[in-house]
Amino acid sequence: MVTTLLVVIVVLALIFDYTNGFHDAANSIATIVSTKVLTPFQAVLLAAVFNFTAYFFIKDHKVANTVSKIVVEQFITMPVILAGLIAAITWNLTTWWFGIPSSSSHTLIGGFAGAGITNALLMGQHGLDAVNMHYILTIIAYIVLAPFIGLVIAYIITILILHICKKAKPAVAERWFKRLQLVSAAALSFAHGANDAQKVMGILYVTLIASKIIGADAPMPDWIPLACYSAISLGTMSGGWKIVKTMGSKITKITPLEGVSAESAGAVTLLLTEHFGIPVSTTHTITGSIIGVGLTKRVSAVRWGVTINLVWAWIITIPISAVIAGLVFLVVRSF
Repeated sequence: MVTTLLVVIVVLALIFDYTNGFHDAANSIATIVSTKVLTPFQAVLLAAVFNFTAYFFIKDHKVANTVSKIVVEQFITMPVILAGLIAAITWNLTTWWFGIPSSSSHTLIGGFAGAGITNALLMGQHGLDAVNMHYILTIIAYIVLAPFIGLVIAYIITILILHICKKAKPAVAERWFKRLQLVSAAALSFAHGANDAQKVMGILYVTLIASKIIGADAPMPDWIPLACYSAISLGTMSGGWKIVKTMGSKITKITPLEGVSAESAGAVTLLLTEHFGIPVSTTHTITGSIIGVGLTKRVSAVRWGVTINLVWAWIITIPISAVIAGLVFLVVRSF
């Protein structure tokens, strides 16, 4: 029974990683598609390649370590992990269907935490005893901080570029920025893979511990990073065109120069947070970066109505995922 459940969880975890790829593909490629630097197919191919490239360079897996500690060890069971994954996949597919760029990262974290809290309540303990509040509060704080950091960096980069290139001929500058956007999009895709693939690594790692296959102090098996980077890359290859439309045109109109600024800011923010082991949202980060670019023109250049709707989606993602996971856990544990 344990072996069967383990296989099911591993498969579901990789399916979630796949959905994360096509759900968040828009984050890496929306601007490069909207500026017509690459066709949609070329863009997803570029993003997928650099998603996987992170596998060869990121070895510390600090984000995976953080995710694995979201729920206190004594409350982690195989049904808890299963319920969290089912909830995360359900909300990911729902938001993808409606073209809402919510956070796959927070969906997974909310689902895992929600199932753990429900387990604690059923054991007669306080629900919040099941989660490490230090990590939860840090993640919640970065719902605000990640897009704000991306916004500030994008604003600064754009202002610097405009100052440096103020005497350049527009046609020449645009040609160069279209080339540079290939670099910035690749960097953002690399950072996306580095940050997001690790979240599922953390889930698979605690699954092996919960199933007693490895000890709590054992290193992460090599197959986990390889499988996770492969799954997210394949997902990215599938694209996410509804969300591309939202990210690439509905927030603010993007030029190649602004695409370079937004993607560079997003990449810097993601790599910085990955270095400190903070599982932030790629969606939140690039959205903040795009807003920062829009603000260099004028405040009204940003379509605030669309942006506010995105923020509401961010706010409800963790609690909704947690509730879905709690309900799924009640069903799963009865079998």
